Amino acid sequence: MFGWENFLSERDKKHDELWGKKELYGFGQKPALVLIDIYYSVLGTVREPIFESMKQWPSSTGLEGWAAVDKTVELLKAARENGIPVIHVKGLHTGVNHWGRRKRKQVEMSAELKQKGTEIVDEVKPIAGELIIEKAAASAFHGTPLVFQLVSLGIDTVIVAGETTSGCVRASVVDGATNRFRMGVVAECVFDRTESSHFLNLYDMHNKYADVVNLAYTKEYFKQIGTLKKETMPV
Repeated sequence: MFGWENFLSERDKKHDELWGKKELYGFGQKPALVLIDIYYSVLGTVREPIFESMKQWPSSTGLEGWAAVDKTVELLKAARENGIPVIHVKGLHTGVNHWGRRKRKQVEMSAELKQKGTEIVDEVKPIAGELIIEKAAASAFHGTPLVFQLVSLGIDTVIVAGETTSGCVRASVVDGATNRFRMGVVAECVFDRTESSHFLNLYDMHNKYADVVNLAYTKEYFKQIGTLKKETMPV
């Protein structure tokens, strides 16, 4: 369906046939779009293949990441045009101990370049009225005001894009489902550093916590919500 079939064993395929998800859970009438960790340090400041990009930015997702960003531009445009609230979530870079335990490779770079790495990329940068939330853990929900903001807006559905599919996206989707939001993941708009973790986590989220849908489906959903809003607006 979304490419995960190539990473399933024959046993997995048989199990999916017997027990796998057969239809979408469905979305509600009050969605929000949450963009997770789309900043330069995970993409690089220059568009280049992943192993070239990693020389300067070890956590880069390379051209695959940029391809997802370009699709996210379309998704973000559809959200804004149809009055869907947009929330940007990014890492907290103020000296708080990192949630990860693995020591990462360090690359020498200037303070200016390090600062650039923490910035949301220009292609999807926030505009006036869009909330930016900083997080100190993988999940966009953990230790942040995201739940309170969603509740205050009456949100019932959270559509997610960003990175990494297996890390901060998955953690956020699980927490969102735990908090009883309907969760959606736009397949073309999430990205990872390794192909297997990307596709297998898409598969797992789809079967347990969210509806994994394509960009066209999501744009049409946003359009329907936008039309509904216009029809119910007082005149």
